[in-house]
Amino acid sequence: MEDVFGWVALGFEVLGALCMVLGTLLALGLAVRALRRGHPGADVFQSLRRTLGGAIMLGLEVLIAADLVRTITSKPSLEDVAVLGIVVLIRTVLSLSISVEIEGVLPWRRALLTSGASVIAAEAGRDRAAAARVPGGPTGESVPQPSQ
Repeated sequence: MEDVFGWVALGFEVLGALCMVLGTLLALGLAVRALRRGHPGADVFQSLRRTLGGAIMLGLEVLIAADLVRTITSKPSLEDVAVLGIVVLIRTVLSLSISVEIEGVLPWRRALLTSGASVIAAEAGRDRAAAARVPGGPTGESVPQPSQ
């Protein structure tokens, strides 16, 4: 049975790494699309930063799950539990600092909690909305742009 949980933990680790890699590729893709649409560089940078930060946060959350599965399914010693605690603490501090960098506010001062997945989804939604506003949007049809 321990082998099964070892594979489950490995699956979580792979998923966490994939979240970070695919999130990075998504962030770069969104930034390139925004640049091609003529968005200001500062807006493109902020979008890249938020999306990349969200991908890293999501990956860290999944990696914490992998560590928990691996530790609770083995015969943990006090040393294993201490190592798990330190790893979770480090990853949590990283997630908190990334969250503060992305949003500019401490998480407990924010009205709603934001996960890494919701940050990525929001950026993808912003990109989709921007694509719908430009000629030759996602359907290839000419869409009228709003007046400024």
